[in-house]
Amino acid sequence: MENLAVLDSAPVSAPAQRGATVDEATMAQLQREHGQALLGLLLGLTHGDRQRAEDLVQETLLRAWRHPEALHTDHASMRPWLFTVARRLCIDARRARLARPVEEGGRPLENLATADDEIERSVVVQDVRDALRQLSPEHRAVLLEVYFRGRSVAEASERLGVPEGTVKSRTYYALRSMRRNLRGYGADC
Repeated sequence: MENLAVLDSAPVSAPAQRGATVDEATMAQLQREHGQALLGLLLGLTHGDRQRAEDLVQETLLRAWRHPEALHTDHASMRPWLFTVARRLCIDARRARLARPVEEGGRPLENLATADDEIERSVVVQDVRDALRQLSPEHRAVLLEVYFRGRSVAEASERLGVPEGTVKSRTYYALRSMRRNLRGYGADC
């Protein structure tokens, strides 16, 4: 209810333009008498969303301030009028929310699906090619066979004419060199 204190310091110019005025003491009294009841009603209407309910309480009291003629009646209580205004504001807010597209909230933006970026892909391909060129011919040949052509260690060994242990060793050192050459692409590279 701290947010409702804003009304206590609100300027009195809008109601004064219509001839009737509402002083700060009257608004503070209205808030003390009906603020909790309004909040309870609006918490129910907003399904427990406290922030939205408090905003609607503020807007309801602001409407009362803007329409002082409603305050100066011979009714015993302002509560029915305030409840009606609050309920209508809640309905209007819900309709406005449903008219807008759904807001993305819980997920960080970097986790959202994005369209493929051809320029970014081209830059990565060029960086990988440059890193491969920096390898020795033996290391480059092993990586081409194992990673780019999808051959097993045994198939790469047979194709290159070297023992399987040599293929494994060259693969290890080639990948280590590639990681060094591709620094900045994350821990996976």
